[in-house]
Amino acid sequence: MSSSPSSRRFDVVFCDIDGCLGPESSGALDVASLAKVAEHNRRAQEHRDRPVVTLCTGRPQPFAEAMTKLIGNTTVPLVAENGVWVYDPAANAYLMDPAITREHRAAVRDAAAWLESEFSPSGVTQQPGKAASISLYHPEPDYLKTIAPRIREAFAARAWPLRVSMTWLYINCDLTHVSKGTGLDRVLEMLPARLGGGRPVERSRLAGIGDTPSDLAIRERVGWFGCPGNADAQLKPVADVVATGHEAAGVVELLGALVG
Repeated sequence: MSSSPSSRRFDVVFCDIDGCLGPESSGALDVASLAKVAEHNRRAQEHRDRPVVTLCTGRPQPFAEAMTKLIGNTTVPLVAENGVWVYDPAANAYLMDPAITREHRAAVRDAAAWLESEFSPSGVTQQPGKAASISLYHPEPDYLKTIAPRIREAFAARAWPLRVSMTWLYINCDLTHVSKGTGLDRVLEMLPARLGGGRPVERSRLAGIGDTPSDLAIRERVGWFGCPGNADAQLKPVADVVATGHEAAGVVELLGALVG
C-alpha cells in the first residue's frame, strides 16, 4: 500500500459475500460488478483515495481467500467462517481464533457426526471446508427451519457449545464464543499496522455492507453501513444507505456512495 497521505473519508469496508458480493445459491457470480470492485480496490491501495474492500463472511476460508483475490484486496485482513479464521493476504497467514481449543473442535466433530447420522437420510448435507463450525444445506430451506429447534435441543442436551442460526439457505452451527464480531475485533487489532500510523482506527473511518441479521456484527463496529436491495427487511432499518441494485451490483452502488 502506498505510503502517501490518505485523502479518503473511510479506510476499510467490511463486506459480506453471500447476498452481497455473490448469491448464496449456486447462481453465477456477477463478474462485471466484481471487476468494478477490483478496480475500486486497485485505486484504494495505490492512491489511498477510497476505502479498501475486505470480507467478513461465514464462508469457508478457501472460498473467502479466492474471493479476496478476485476483488483485488492484497493488504487488509478478512474474516472467514464466521470468525473461526482471519486470513491476512499481506502475509498469506491463516489465523484460527486462539480461543478455539482442541476440545471445542472435538465437540464440533461430534456434532457433525450426529447431524450426519440423524439428517443425511432426509437429504441434509454439510458444506465442505469448515474447520470449527458446521453449515447444513437442504434443497428445501423450509425443511431446515423445521429441524432447527431439534438441533438446538440436542446440542443443549449434549453440552456441545454451539449456537444454531439460519441464513437464507443454510443452518449455521457455530461455537458460542466465536462470531463475525470476534473475528472483526481481531482484524481491528491488526489494522493500525496495515494502514499506518500505529493508532487504533476510529469507528468513524470504517464502513460495512451486509444483507442478513448476522451482519449486525459489522453494523456495530463501523461508522457507516449499507445494504444491497435484496437485504433482509430486519437489517434495512439500521442501514445508512440501502442500494437499489441487488447483490454485487448493489455493492458497487454503495461503494459509489462512499467515494462520492
